[in-house]
Amino acid sequence: MAKAYERKHRIAVIGGGPGGYEAALAGAQLGADVTLIERTGVGGAAVLTDVVPSKSLIATAGGAQAVRDSGRLGVQAFVPGGDGKAVRPEIAVNLAAVNKRLLAMAGAQSVDMHRSLEEAGVRIVQGEGRLDGDGAVLVATAAGGTDFDRIEADTIVVAVGASPRELETAKPDGKRILTWKQLYNLPAIPEHLVVVGSGVTGAEFANAYRTLGAEVTLVSSREQVLPGEDPDAAAVIEREFNRLGMRVMSKSRAESVVRTDDGVLVTLADGRTIEGSHCLMAVGSVPNTAGLGLEEAGVSLTESGHIRVNKVARTAIPSIYAAGDCTDFYPLASVAAMQGRTAIMHALGDFVRPIDLRNVAANVFTYPEIATVGWTERTLEEATELAQHVTHTVPLSVNPRAKMIGFTDGFVKLFAWKASGTVIGGVIVSHRASELIFSLALAVEHRLTVDQVASAFAVYPSMTGAITDAARALHQH
Repeated sequence: MAKAYERKHRIAVIGGGPGGYEAALAGAQLGADVTLIERTGVGGAAVLTDVVPSKSLIATAGGAQAVRDSGRLGVQAFVPGGDGKAVRPEIAVNLAAVNKRLLAMAGAQSVDMHRSLEEAGVRIVQGEGRLDGDGAVLVATAAGGTDFDRIEADTIVVAVGASPRELETAKPDGKRILTWKQLYNLPAIPEHLVVVGSGVTGAEFANAYRTLGAEVTLVSSREQVLPGEDPDAAAVIEREFNRLGMRVMSKSRAESVVRTDDGVLVTLADGRTIEGSHCLMAVGSVPNTAGLGLEEAGVSLTESGHIRVNKVARTAIPSIYAAGDCTDFYPLASVAAMQGRTAIMHALGDFVRPIDLRNVAANVFTYPEIATVGWTERTLEEATELAQHVTHTVPLSVNPRAKMIGFTDGFVKLFAWKASGTVIGGVIVSHRASELIFSLALAVEHRLTVDQVASAFAVYPSMTGAITDAARALHQH
């Protein structure tokens, strides 16, 4: 007797950023019929205009800073002067060439991701997608078009990302008043860049452009930069900003930004003004959820327009999932990717672990970097009934490897439960902290104790030695 035909599970993914890409790839690998709808290019804003180019720019700035700081190690570069005496050369940065490289690299990454999806069997459709109820997606293949292709689906994943928030009193023009997506059009280093907003994006770009040679003024509405980060870590970054000669204006709120004949004029709420050549607005983002037919399909949104999802990325409608910055989850590319994979595995009945945000490792790409995972000192102090914890901090000034590379302004901080010694969180402020945090992320994910972390061999000398030192100091008798 012939076996009855079994139709493949149909998945439609709207948006090809980290969340959409991982959802599409996971669906194809698990044997589903997958269609990805993307309007700009696979990788989305994260690859084309956000994470990839911005972190590449920051890495370039870090390279320039490393050259400038090499004198600490006894490395000096000189050329013969006209009088026979040695002249120290200046570090020059060709921003046009840098931006060309960044955008080319981002484009190449998008092509690689596109090829990976095609090889996995994903059908990729370029166009604007929106829901047609809870079982289909309408795709306009021409911008503003009225003709739509209808793609039926058993499961829909919405991964449309977010865009820079714009203020009515500080409208970006792409030339002098800029969002972070528009920085890569600059032909040269700004003479004086005013950065409005001292969160992660503002701090990263302020650090990068000051290092590249721009005069930078950072306007912060809070008392300290990076208000969402560990206060001790933020203090290290603020000291570094001051060392670089950056002007940090704390407890200052920007009221408006307008163009002048040759630059910008930033007016603060208290009436003070700042004149600059350019202004970067880094005041948050808004989800790209408008006009997608979400509410009509029954999907619940927050007041800000973010899609409400649970720990397996499912919305209020069983057949619709969402991933990434358009959701009310943690806005990180790594979290978006995990949401995308989790959504598909849940929809297809595969084994899945709900996402625990306390296990998420995050990084601020300043110089030095701030990497965190697990519980923070603030949340531990606020949760008084759970505050039976211990902490230990190892300053990098006592770490031999940090001394060798001349990077001692930082620390490793570890949190553990007092009773069990289980590692519950950590903060690393260091050169390439993003690479060092993984060992602590493993400890938090798998509930290792400080003694188990301390018993692992760390290379001597190494920066990871500071992690085992901190764990050893928290040994439970």
